[in-house]
Amino acid sequence: MPANSDRAWQAGLAVVRVLEEAGHAAYLVGGCVRDRLLGRPLNDIDIACSARPEEVMSMFARVVPTGLQHGTVTVVENGMTFEVTTFRQEAGYSDSRHPDAVLFVKDIREDLARRDFTINAMAIGPAGTLVDPFGGAEDLKRGVVRCVGDALERFAEDALRMVRAVRFAAEFAFEIDAATWDGLLRRREGLRHVAMERIGAELDKMVCGSGPDRAVELLQASGLLAQVREPPERLPPP
Repeated sequence: MPANSDRAWQAGLAVVRVLEEAGHAAYLVGGCVRDRLLGRPLNDIDIACSARPEEVMSMFARVVPTGLQHGTVTVVENGMTFEVTTFRQEAGYSDSRHPDAVLFVKDIREDLARRDFTINAMAIGPAGTLVDPFGGAEDLKRGVVRCVGDALERFAEDALRMVRAVRFAAEFAFEIDAATWDGLLRRREGLRHVAMERIGAELDKMVCGSGPDRAVELLQASGLLAQVREPPERLPPP
């Protein structure tokens, strides 16, 4: 684990402890937990907690209200930024991207249930205890990208998740779970309704990642590339 990543992790845990000492449940969540378990460099440190946004804002000196409608604020500590989001459930995705309704909840497991893949649906508390209700750690060991719950539902909520499944499989040299792959094939036409800017951002990450050739192979095999209105030139040739 690079020194900077360990410093960011410890700083994130310090934010979690402040929240816990104020009587709230708080955890490091998502991609930072996945990458920590894989021993990879950390990018963003995300935190989920039972505190409401206004409560979080009262606990820290420097806070930016970046997404109050979704329960998110950005805490600035030790020269680093941390997205802190209230535990939440989401309902309805009329635009296949944003939830129609956000409901704040008190249980981390309910929050993790709304996430895309099991490897991104894990949390670690201040004592280092892993919360992993969907088997994400085992999927990391097996090298599998698998949707949380029903793949058809996850991809209907946000079609870009299909491209993310390919990116994670390529980046980590993982396989895509059979049920997840089947859901992807059945929902792939939904990608036509996703803004090219969002798709392009994911493709850029693929090109800059460790498995661009594998990414192209999966994009073609899945038929996802055929759904893109303007296939980008920046992808490597097949």
